[in-house]
Amino acid sequence: MDPLRTDLCNWRYQAVIGVGGIGSGRFFALNHNHTLGREESRSGHFLDQKDYCKLHIIAHYLKALLGPEFAAIPIGKVGQDETGARLLQEMREAGLETHLVAMCPQAQTLFSLCFLYPDGTGGNLTTDNSACDQVAPGDVIEAGPDFRRFSNAGIALAVPEVPLEAREKLLDMGTAHHFFRAASFTSEEMDTAVERQLLQKCDLLAMNLDEAARAAGLRTDAENTAAAVVTAAVTTAAEQIAHHNDRLVLSITAGCEGSWLWDGHTLHHRPAFPAEAVSTAGAGDAHLAGLLAGFAAGLGWDEAHELAALVAAVSVTSPHTIDKTIGRDTLRRFGQTQAVPISPCLESLLFPEDTSP
Repeated sequence: MDPLRTDLCNWRYQAVIGVGGIGSGRFFALNHNHTLGREESRSGHFLDQKDYCKLHIIAHYLKALLGPEFAAIPIGKVGQDETGARLLQEMREAGLETHLVAMCPQAQTLFSLCFLYPDGTGGNLTTDNSACDQVAPGDVIEAGPDFRRFSNAGIALAVPEVPLEAREKLLDMGTAHHFFRAASFTSEEMDTAVERQLLQKCDLLAMNLDEAARAAGLRTDAENTAAAVVTAAVTTAAEQIAHHNDRLVLSITAGCEGSWLWDGHTLHHRPAFPAEAVSTAGAGDAHLAGLLAGFAAGLGWDEAHELAALVAAVSVTSPHTIDKTIGRDTLRRFGQTQAVPISPCLESLLFPEDTSP
């Protein structure tokens, strides 16, 4: 394990307790870059790449970045099958505490098909009848002792691929135990999340551009990604979403156009670090993990945003949605290749103790 060089005295949080998808998948490379049509048949081929689901990705990177002193506790279910057993073993090897991940004999482990265009962008198709769909509020309640253990010092993380009821229960328990509450919702869930006032139960909402537009009631044009259009859409979305919760911190990612952070007062844009992308799948989850890791370790939002962009950039250079090489050394070496140097604050986290930047 090669975590960031942090001072435990500055840590805001010591643990993450999260509920969300735990599963695997396969990658399918499509021929041609135009967006897949509703009734189109498209040729392509399967790739030898590993796909993981949201909770596993984010929890893995948080643990990798913050090290053994930080507790990562996922809540979820996998099938009682070979894939479920393998994922549990991988989580344990990464240092995640898996006592709240149950094996469900009545369902298969969550499976996702990730389709990729030749330019490296893509999307996911995910099963909706997996073990993850059986995660219920009662499973979250089982985390009571862990919430009490880290009361006032934890992050409650609610992410997709499990039912909204379970995620709402986690946010409620996070509120009761004074946790920092982070969440994300898919585009198709966003209207329901707004109606159920779930945004009022969050301190941080992480979205991609399409999800932000849905939360703000905007229409998006997937083919129009010009910088000016993206910036206008993000600005409008941030203003609209802030009406639901004026204390909400917003993180909005838009691929090569970079990312935005609304800190409650100002919308900050950070360009994406240039990287030779092998696959952008999982980059948004890596970005969220970097943002949470930085904030947990005591960074301000601007520096945490920079760390998030760095982690996301390195993640796209891997064919897998979890790059198990990511740590202090790989982030430092990548940062040293950039034309624009990273900030001194972030640099101090990346250099070993016996080396000066």
